[in-house]
Amino acid sequence: MTDYYGTCLCGNAKFEVQGTFDGFYLCHCQHCQKDTGSAHAANLFLKSAKLSWLAGSESVTTFTLPGTRHTKSFCKFCGSALPNIHEGGLLLVPAGCLDTAVSMSPTAHIFTSSKAVWDKDLDDVPEFDKLPE
Repeated sequence: MTDYYGTCLCGNAKFEVQGTFDGFYLCHCQHCQKDTGSAHAANLFLKSAKLSWLAGSESVTTFTLPGTRHTKSFCKFCGSALPNIHEGGLLLVPAGCLDTAVSMSPTAHIFTSSKAVWDKDLDDVPEFDKLPE
């Protein structure tokens, strides 16, 4: 069992996750595109894990899209995505909110039928170590 630590962007919400990740999915569904503002969400899942809020639990807000199982928890001050517990106790952890390195590679791309049209041939796009001038 491993301990993972994470925070939101403003540092108000701090948490610990105890457990081993069962899966790491890059979700391309339209809901995840909307709530990340990007091509996909990068989420880790744990079936049996313990989530502990170390600070700022009162700043965590959860939104569930009506008529769906799509749920997102986030900091009400900075908007950063944060862990949440889904139906049946499944813990979802947005990979980007972790401060502890995750050695696991993504398990799979999911909902690729909704993939953004511009999310292709990205290996051919120039790369920069910082914001280009």
